[in-house]
Amino acid sequence: MEVEEDPTMAGSSIKVTVKFGAKSIPLSVSADVTVKDLKSLLQPITNVLPRGQKLIFKGKVLVETSTLKQSAVGDGAKIMLMASHGLHQGEGPLLKEATTRPISRTVASDKLDERKPGLLVDKNRTDRWKATGVIALAQANLKEIPEEVWDCGSKARVLDISENFIQQVPARISSFGSMQKLFLQGNGLSDESIQWEGIASLKRLMLLSISHNNLTVLPSAVGSLTSLRQLDVANNKLTNLPNEIGLLAQLEILKANNNRITILPESIGNCSFLMEVDLSANILSELPETFTKFCNLKTLELNNTGLKTLPSGLFKVCLQLSTLGLHNTEITVEFLRQLVGWNDFDERRRTKHQKQLDFRVVGSGEFDEGADKSW
Repeated sequence: MEVEEDPTMAGSSIKVTVKFGAKSIPLSVSADVTVKDLKSLLQPITNVLPRGQKLIFKGKVLVETSTLKQSAVGDGAKIMLMASHGLHQGEGPLLKEATTRPISRTVASDKLDERKPGLLVDKNRTDRWKATGVIALAQANLKEIPEEVWDCGSKARVLDISENFIQQVPARISSFGSMQKLFLQGNGLSDESIQWEGIASLKRLMLLSISHNNLTVLPSAVGSLTSLRQLDVANNKLTNLPNEIGLLAQLEILKANNNRITILPESIGNCSFLMEVDLSANILSELPETFTKFCNLKTLELNNTGLKTLPSGLFKVCLQLSTLGLHNTEITVEFLRQLVGWNDFDERRRTKHQKQLDFRVVGSGEFDEGADKSW
């Protein structure tokens, strides 16, 4: 499926194909965009940070400051993306199309049991799940949750079924009463695929990851997860967040980047423990004034949004804020300097940036002086 053109890349469009490992990524972009802009567009698709991307065309590494037209990249061009080790974000590069591990394993015949015709159950694996509480089934080529998973019941604390082809998350997931972490990302789940009443009953859940799916709605039932510390709904098709998100009073990390969110509820201000918020690549035009309640906020990413302004008291109240991403927005440095508390924020930003530079100089033989581009 071809990736839609980024609204910041308007102009005479050309179609290019980016080769990344076993993946071919078709893009429609303006010939006048810079290589740097192209890397930003590729970041949410590949989960590789821009500074970790090396784009190669006809055997030459493309220069960030050059446009595609200046680099002789025309319609139908094929570009190779090489990713530097250690510069992936989130859960690392998307590898859903890569070779996956088989569901069943080769074990001695006396360790096998038949629950369904043709389904082999590894008793050792099931016993290990019950003993550790950790059910790890990422990239296992699954179309449904295996029956033996449900046998773990209240012993299950972590369920990772990410990067599969799971078609349904049934209500019976409520049987995992001790569940603390649930990873569902990268399954292509739709709104109809998840029985939210089951997830809503997981009162001990502290981390929920449902990124890289096809969700258009985050239902109000998410407000029942009052123990939640981390919520990742990035890379879906959400147009808003429910008012009930304000009930997540313990939430510390919210990742909702790369959606289609146009407005945020005022109730989000009740999530007063938020330390990290990523709303990049949405269609936001403003933030609610209740953002000034985030006295613990340290990182706020708002790149590639339609924002023209920020809540006036942001710097005055958010006294721990040191990272503010505003790439490809209409917010200027001049505007920021007029906000109360700018000088203190700028000092925190510079101090953090210097520490990062010091760490890179001491800990690595390579030095990227342009690595930190966020405010």
